Parts: sequence; structure tokens; C-alpha cells
Amino acid sequence: RLVTGATSASERRELMGELLLGEPLFIVGTHALFSKWLQLPRLGLAIIDEQHRFGVAQRALFTEKGDYPHILTMSGTPIPRTLFLALYGELPISTLTEKPEGRIPVQTRRVSFDQLPRLMAFIRKEIAHGGQVYWVCPLIEGDDDTPHSAENRFSQLKKALVDIPVALLHGRMAEEEKDAVLCAFLNKKTSLLVATTVVEVGVDVPAATVMVIENASSFGLAQLHQLRGRVGRGNRRSACFLLDDSKDDIAAERLSVLEKSTDGFYIAEQDLLLRGSGELAGKRQHGENGFRLVNLLTDVRLMEWAREDIREYNGSVDHDRILAKEG
Repeated sequence: RLVTGATSASERRELMGELLLGEPLFIVGTHALFSKWLQLPRLGLAIIDEQHRFGVAQRALFTEKGDYPHILTMSGTPIPRTLFLALYGELPISTLTEKPEGRIPVQTRRVSFDQLPRLMAFIRKEIAHGGQVYWVCPLIEGDDDTPHSAENRFSQLKKALVDIPVALLHGRMAEEEKDAVLCAFLNKKTSLLVATTVVEVGVDVPAATVMVIENASSFGLAQLHQLRGRVGRGNRRSACFLLDDSKDDIAAERLSVLEKSTDGFYIAEQDLLLRGSGELAGKRQHGENGFRLVNLLTDVRLMEWAREDIREYNGSVDHDRILAKEG
């Protein structure tokens, strides 16, 4: 069964009836699966794709819906707190290092706004050779104080590239309109797509060869890596440009991680080092973890020894005898 925000009341009633009868079901859905109306008392397994896009409380809802179901989370770039839980021993990890056959690594460069004329010339050349371009902005609309908006950039690019078809895509558009814009881009009716992070996942356009991310330091490393993954999906050389003028040292260090590597797990580790892991038991997903002595990345082996000792101890203790003694 499919559950989305557009699922009708009659479809919901039909689904709830099937659940009450205990029928075996495989339910696929969006954030709508978190809705209170959807009760899943027999939930045995929850698979959370693109895990970094969900909050702690949202992911915890699945354990409340079922009787402590198995949870499988998937992500190309785990957020700091997820990596923290994995290193701490709360999550077993399976790492898939293989890339689809024929993929050419995407070249990544940080560029300043002063270099826009050169960037525009490069984009013209790529489009002339059959390539397509994403231009991602952090905001839908903005003013003089927040210039990095998709609507502003769309207007500017339409004026600067009058001979090139440019389209706009953002989350406030109707679903039919978004589908039409993406379909036109996929069919090469438009060559440059100005968008927000709605293109972060689930968009596959093999002819796209350039990704421009405006004000890149305002995005997380996981988001930047996912956005970069929208290009390089064909057989041509691709490039990702991190358009940013931030003078902050940490921001510069974060963006340099993207320039150096295309390894999602390495990027996640660097994100953990730079942003902190957040709380082990709370909702904060980055920042200080409160550990005073242990460094999660350098002391992994020490934590493994501790876990092995705990497992050995638990296996040797007669818990029933202890419980009986304590009454």
C-alpha cells in the first residue's frame, strides 16, 4: 500500500480495515507514515530511506507504533548523531562502497561570487555541448538582506541567458507543476534548472553535468554531498561548484572536505569532527556530546573492548538469580 499526504479518506479507511484484520501488508510512504491516524500494532520492520532528512522524534515514532520493530536506516551521508550512535555501539553498520558502473567522479570546486562571469561562461559551454545544469539556492524567496533565493536567481539567469531555456522548481509549487518542470528538464526541453533542495534526492537526469550550490556554507555536509550526487550520473565529466563568500574558518574547512573527497562515509566522519555528535539520548543531532575523556573517532578500539567486556560479563551472569535475590 502507498501512503502519502494525498491519500484520500476512503483509502485511509480501507487501509485501517486491513490493518485491523491483521492482513500482511508492505506499506511505502512519505512523512504521512508518521501521522497519528495510522496505527501499526503489528509493525515488525521499519526501513527509513534518506535517514538524514528525518528528525530524532520522527524516527522514534516508529518504535511507538509497533512492538519495538526492527529499524533499518539508509543514508549516503549519515548525520553526526547517527555516526555517533554507530561508533558508540548502538547501531551495527553495513557499508556499501561500490558505485554504479561507469560513474566518473564529480570534480568539486569552491568559487567566490567574484568569479560568476567565468562560471557563467563555463555553464554556456557545457550547455552548448549537450549538458544540463542545476542551480540550487537555500531559499525560495528573499529580499536585499537575503539575496540567495531561487526566485531572485531565476530572474537574473533568465535575463543573462536569454537564449537558454531556464526553469524554476521549489516546494511551494503544486505537485502537477513540479512534475511538469522535472519532466521538461529530463526531456531536455529546459537546460538550466534553478531549484531549492527539493532536488536533493530522487531526481535522476543523466545529461546533467553541472551543479551550482549558492551560498554553500549554509547547507550541511550531508546535504551538499547529496546535491552533488544529482550530477555525474551519465558517462560525461561533471562538476560541482560551491558558490560561497563566507569568511568563517569552519565554513571554509567544511567546504574543503567536499573538494577533497566523494566518499560519503569520510564526509560524515569529518562532519562529526567539525559539528560535534549531539546528544546520545536527546534530540540534538549536532554539537557537544558531553564526553570529557573519550574521542569517538580516535578511541573507537577502546569502546570496542569495553563492549566486548560487557557482552562477556552479561553472558556469564545468572540474571534470574540476581533478580530473585533482589526480590
